[in-house]
Amino acid sequence: MRQDELSLETHRWAREMLRIGNRAVKRAQEENRKKGIPNVYDFNGHLYYELPNSELTKEDPYPLEKETDAKEEKC
Repeated sequence: MRQDELSLETHRWAREMLRIGNRAVKRAQEENRKKGIPNVYDFNGHLYYELPNSELTKEDPYPLEKETDAKEEKC
């Protein structure tokens, strides 16, 4: 057997881990949608934001400068 071939047991384990991970991601995406939080995706090094209304945009809905302004107001 070549070194780069996976055993059947390893292949089954990896497939199960992928299934569990995919399920967790889908649940997190749905929870974000319910809470109105954008989902963020990376396609070929570019960030895309899925807004709660299902619109896709490259514009960050939470730019850093808004966060900085809010922190200053609390102080």
